[in-house]
Amino acid sequence: MVEITITGTNSITFPHFEVWDWRIVLYLFLGGLAAGTLVMCSIANLRPTKTVEELAKCVRAPLIAFVMLAVGALFIILEIKAPWHLYWGYLTFQPLSLMSWGTWGVPLVLFFNALYILAVLPEEQKHYLKFEFLKRFSDRLKPRMRLIAKINFVAGIFLAIYTGILLASFLAVPLWNNATLPILFLVSALSAGAALIVIIAKDVEIKYLFTKIDVWLIVIELLLIPLYFYGLYVSSAPYKRALEPFFSFKGEYFIYTLALILIFLFLPLALRMKLGEITEFEEHGLPHQFTRGQILRMNIAAILVIAGTLILRGAIVYAGQLIKLSIY
Repeated sequence: MVEITITGTNSITFPHFEVWDWRIVLYLFLGGLAAGTLVMCSIANLRPTKTVEELAKCVRAPLIAFVMLAVGALFIILEIKAPWHLYWGYLTFQPLSLMSWGTWGVPLVLFFNALYILAVLPEEQKHYLKFEFLKRFSDRLKPRMRLIAKINFVAGIFLAIYTGILLASFLAVPLWNNATLPILFLVSALSAGAALIVIIAKDVEIKYLFTKIDVWLIVIELLLIPLYFYGLYVSSAPYKRALEPFFSFKGEYFIYTLALILIFLFLPLALRMKLGEITEFEEHGLPHQFTRGQILRMNIAAILVIAGTLILRGAIVYAGQLIKLSIY
């Protein structure tokens, strides 16, 4: 009898250990972007000295967040080999299971997001609601818009940090098992959300407000990324080996080194562009309407931030599956 011992528990040597592929990356990216967008549009609707009528105009942001989260949830369902068994997750709630938190949490976020859409829907857009009861429900929610915005703020924070905790809970994956990762994912999600608001907002004041917010978030993110890698470097040998894909020009690892280079190219470039915009507006005052050139610069900076968020999540998900905990 020939005895075969499998010691490397990864997808190559152990066929039943499935690889987390692009569907997981898109779920983490779209979920994080939706969460950041929810938080930022909640901030916009919780500003003081503004009436409900003035605030209840940003219907596009929560609507886009809803679509992104729904599509992201669809990707995670498709990643399950037997999606028709998903209903088993709703027969119980296990507070010590992160998967259970996600199974229940994502639909709840979608529910509160839908309430938010109805609460901020302007009167002139009520005709998009095909059912009369939805119009009446929207009218009843409008006076409670600030409360719903607060709930969505909390829901967005939960969703943004959950995507990082989901990875950090894998003890056998050194690159993911880092306490800084959930905070990094939270900040990058908020930064991407602020960038998306800058793109879709029409109001000059809103664009300027979230440009300033995004500057601070980019600075924090640029500080957290080195701290994340430093935390791995000062840990035990498997965690140090997990850094290799990002700091090696070997053929198999070059894509991850390139990803890190792009992140530290896109984010500082976006930061420089945003600081230039803020300086210009502080010197000359906010215009009544931005020029095409100003809008183009703001959108390019925002796209760089969102692209950096996607690259960060994709690189961490894929690189984490290259290095195993054991040296054997």
